[in-house]
Amino acid sequence: MRTSLVKTAALLACTAALSTAAQAQETKIALGMSGWTGFAPLTLADKAGLFKKHGLDVELKMIPQKDRHLALASKAIQCAATTVETHVAWNTNGVPIVQIFQLDKSYGADGIAVRNDVKSFADLKGKTVAVDAPGTASYFTLAWLLSKNGMSVKDVKTLTLAPQPAAQSFVTGQNDAAVTYEPYLSTVRANPAAGKILATTLDFPHIMDTVGCAPEWLKANPKAAKALADAYFEALELIKADPTKSNEIMGAAVKQSGEAFAKSSAFLRWQDKAANQKFFAGELQAFMKDAAAILLEAGVIRKMPDNFDVMYDNSFIK
Repeated sequence: MRTSLVKTAALLACTAALSTAAQAQETKIALGMSGWTGFAPLTLADKAGLFKKHGLDVELKMIPQKDRHLALASKAIQCAATTVETHVAWNTNGVPIVQIFQLDKSYGADGIAVRNDVKSFADLKGKTVAVDAPGTASYFTLAWLLSKNGMSVKDVKTLTLAPQPAAQSFVTGQNDAAVTYEPYLSTVRANPAAGKILATTLDFPHIMDTVGCAPEWLKANPKAAKALADAYFEALELIKADPTKSNEIMGAAVKQSGEAFAKSSAFLRWQDKAANQKFFAGELQAFMKDAAAILLEAGVIRKMPDNFDVMYDNSFIK
């Protein structure tokens, strides 16, 4: 009989309570993230006691993506979950961070919504696009999609709105287009009269997330970094073992029902240890170089990075 997530969590809690010596040695980690569906297994690892099981005292801090590097630079957080190209931008712009494991890949979870009379990207020229600030995943999505269609960010007018208000304002009739991601992209999917989705990461793959940590913290806490990755992979196993309860827990963190959360998560793929090992074996490096060229074109970075190798460490996923 399948073990329920509740029983599993209770067992972990009991184990943690009995291990007083282990508790005294728990490594504290503040990890910056957002309500993006791809990050949800981190919330599950927290709620199910997996971080504590692995000897960690993790504080998940909800910090807007545009501000996460500031928290890292000020040492308010030691680690951050964000998109790969954001790690590239932070490193290039003077905030070093080392990617240690992959969280997810977007399969239609990020995209651009347009009014129904827009037939192609060319029709967006001169139009107003609601999109998050430069240096965020949404801004990169806009830059990537336009670049792959013979255009650039300079061809449109941008209005800075975070992903959630961008989607909400679009369905109420504001702006010509909006760049957003799940669970907010589903707001557009549910309101076809307001507009349509012109393209997503299914059409132009480019959004993938990793967890990175400050290099000096990693050097001082290699075992904790490995434990953080292991707890994430164990959370993915819990999702497989009890998807219904897992979706309820992860959905609650973003004020969604378990059923609604499951629909949102269908547009991405969480990456287990085997997928991580494959990703870090070459795909990550190739994508960082492609992403850097788009970031340079969009003005997010002012020069190409000197060294991509310092931006990742695959020793924590072995």
